[in-house]
Amino acid sequence: MNSFSPKSIIIGVFLIIVLFILMDALFIVDETQQVVITQFGEPLEEAISTPGVHMKIPFIQKTHYFDNRFLEWDGDPNQVPTKDKRFIWVNTYARWRISDPLKFFQRLRDERGAQTRLDDILDGETRNAVARQDLVEVVRSTNREADSILISAEEETAVLEKIEKGREAITREILENSRRRASDLGIELIDLRFKRINYVEEVRKDVFERMIAERKRVAQRYLSEGEGEAARIRGEKERDLAQIQSAAYRTSEEVRGKADAESTRIYSEAYNRDVTFYTFLKSLETYETAIGKNSTLILTTDSEVLRYLKRTP
Repeated sequence: MNSFSPKSIIIGVFLIIVLFILMDALFIVDETQQVVITQFGEPLEEAISTPGVHMKIPFIQKTHYFDNRFLEWDGDPNQVPTKDKRFIWVNTYARWRISDPLKFFQRLRDERGAQTRLDDILDGETRNAVARQDLVEVVRSTNREADSILISAEEETAVLEKIEKGREAITREILENSRRRASDLGIELIDLRFKRINYVEEVRKDVFERMIAERKRVAQRYLSEGEGEAARIRGEKERDLAQIQSAAYRTSEEVRGKADAESTRIYSEAYNRDVTFYTFLKSLETYETAIGKNSTLILTTDSEVLRYLKRTP
């Protein structure tokens, strides 16, 4: 049976200790990371942000990893009064990064501490900025012309009030003030935006009712204008129809007159050509018109009407 000699055991233990020391002495920095090394709890003067394998003093020095990418800050909705005493909920979000990991570690220790500190800075600056402005300044960004067909030139002044700063300028103001306050924390604020702005629940219902009433008023005005336009079109239609009917009646009367004149001419020629036949023909027409199926005539023997009904001897 083979057994390990004391020398081989010592060598094995030594190699394990060396391997353990090397494992603690070597550390890897990823492209998305930056590292602060502390010695007995105190950070060294320079952070490591170069990707690759690095060394430290084993067991004495410790590594603290921080993200090198853009990080997200998502604020909670805050109830804020505006300058014109409108109570609104303001919800913001921001993007930030750790620009100085050494200072960041000394001031905040970790990202949880940074989120708490950013809550104080960004929420506070947002409240201050909104409270100094009217609601229309927070809502609108530009003084562009209204493109809605429901807003007339008379209503534009009342509905779309003019602004002096606007939403974009307010967000830049919040961002700049927050950057100054966060500059000594090792944090760089990249951007800040309003996620949502809304009235508080107590006044939201009244605001919606006013908006609905305003839209109904505008809709009713357009309905009235539409009914007036429809009445105008109907009037024009009746006028055009009367003109067409009058022209058609005039044309028909002209045609009828010409036909009667032609008929009279033909009758006159026929009468001049054969008086007896013409008289006979007109008498037959008179019989057809005057005598019905159940008609009874009382005529004298010398009546002109009876003349063509008599038998010739």
